[in-house]
Amino acid sequence: MDINASLIGQAITFAILVWVTMKLVWPPLVRALDERSKTIADGLAAAEKGRRELTLVEKRVAAEMDRAKQQAAEIVAQGEKQCAIMVEEAKAKAKIEADRIIANAKSELDREVQRAKGELRAQVASLAVAGAEKILKQQVDPKAHADLLTALKAKL
Repeated sequence: MDINASLIGQAITFAILVWVTMKLVWPPLVRALDERSKTIADGLAAAEKGRRELTLVEKRVAAEMDRAKQQAAEIVAQGEKQCAIMVEEAKAKAKIEADRIIANAKSELDREVQRAKGELRAQVASLAVAGAEKILKQQVDPKAHADLLTALKAKL
């Protein structure tokens, strides 16, 4: 193989091309690749961080939902308890009112019975006077014999 000047010229040109490429082209290219690699690594780290945060948030949401359900159940239980208390209070008030109405009715009935007894006594007294008048065939003066009639009413 014959080494000639063109081969040496090509080797020198190739060496200059490699040197220029190493000094001028290669550093920006490596910098761009490094920046791109760093950006990709940052994106992957952010995605992983976001996934962890999402998991944590989902756990917090689940815990919050459980707590909200528990509070809702407590509120419903309190509402039912208050409803039962109100029903019992209403029953007690209704019983008191019913007892009062019954007592008023009994006292009214007693008054009516006493009034009816009084009227009955007066009627019986009048009938007794009428009967006695017929028996005696004479007029009995109710004003004159008021004590007798009062005693007769008391006995009846």
